Amino acid sequence: MSNSFRNLNIVDETLAQTDPEFVKKTFASIAGRYDFANHLLSGGMDFLWRYKLARLVAGRSPVDVLDLATGSGDLALAIAKACPAAKVVAADFCLPMLEMARRKSVPNLVQADGLSLPFENESFDVVTVAFGLRNMADWGAGIREAHRVLRGGGAFFIMDFSLPESEFILSLYRFYLHRILPGIAQWATRRRDAYEYLGKTIETFPSGLVMNALLKSCGFKCEPPRKMAFGAVSIYCGLVE
Repeated sequence: MSNSFRNLNIVDETLAQTDPEFVKKTFASIAGRYDFANHLLSGGMDFLWRYKLARLVAGRSPVDVLDLATGSGDLALAIAKACPAAKVVAADFCLPMLEMARRKSVPNLVQADGLSLPFENESFDVVTVAFGLRNMADWGAGIREAHRVLRGGGAFFIMDFSLPESEFILSLYRFYLHRILPGIAQWATRRRDAYEYLGKTIETFPSGLVMNALLKSCGFKCEPPRKMAFGAVSIYCGLVE
């Protein structure tokens, strides 16, 4: 295959984005403790969530996969394990996070802005983004970029936090998000503000059928959301016809 992404490597240029500085500085500041904090705050359930998403990707037998907002690369590694015949490209706009991924030997790392990807049209069979679309300055623009780089018949998987439908579970979830999680995060990362930000973005991020409506407005055909953790995490799938 001759797609241009094959020759891309990590670069040091500052990436242009509408409002990148807080997100970039925040993730750069917690890069070294990011994995520990994720495993701790999810009670280890993040391993299961990534496994489920990787199996969904594998079910499509992709040749080329792009993992957006890859962070420290755990999902890219899970996909590579589930899809040994596929080429998995892992992209993120935060260089310190990519350095953590490189230490894990995540292959095909690219520093890239999710709102302006350095890939040709129709370069990938599957695009994934796990807990990263929330951090983009323009969700619709990020989704449209994913659509642009997908081939016909391709799939875009979004895994992110969502709001449980049960009022009782939702009340417990919000208590954890806003009262418990920031304190644990302060101990784990010394950056309470990073996880206060997390709680706020979860409250405002499109969830359930609202996310599907956003995907449809960007040109995708949608499958029903797949809910996990009592609805606190969802996997969305947009298909390119």
